[in-house]
Amino acid sequence: MAEQCIFCAIVNKLAPAAIVYEDEQVLAFKDNQPMAPVHVLIIPKTHYQSLNDIDDNQVEILGNLLLHAKTIAKQLNLADNGYRLMINTGKDGGQTVPHLHVHLLGGKPHLPVQVG
Repeated sequence: MAEQCIFCAIVNKLAPAAIVYEDEQVLAFKDNQPMAPVHVLIIPKTHYQSLNDIDDNQVEILGNLLLHAKTIAKQLNLADNGYRLMINTGKDGGQTVPHLHVHLLGGKPHLPVQVG
């Protein structure tokens, strides 16, 4: 667990979260400051600070995150009308939590472009 990482604390059940999906590698939970009617964060259970920390040895985790996003979107009835996936990387990219995560947003048209 990365020290002081809230997402690692959620993975380790040391901080609360409204979990919508979990398996051995991935955890998904509702964002506590939603930017859309449906706003879910999908994270790898292994700590990677950002997309910049992923190399050829971890590329599989990116596929898992995206495939799980699709599955979760279907479960939350977003697939037919559409949804947005976002990965913010670094301070200038709008990343506010230093743990790689995918934002799944849906439930209304014209969703916001920038989320933390």
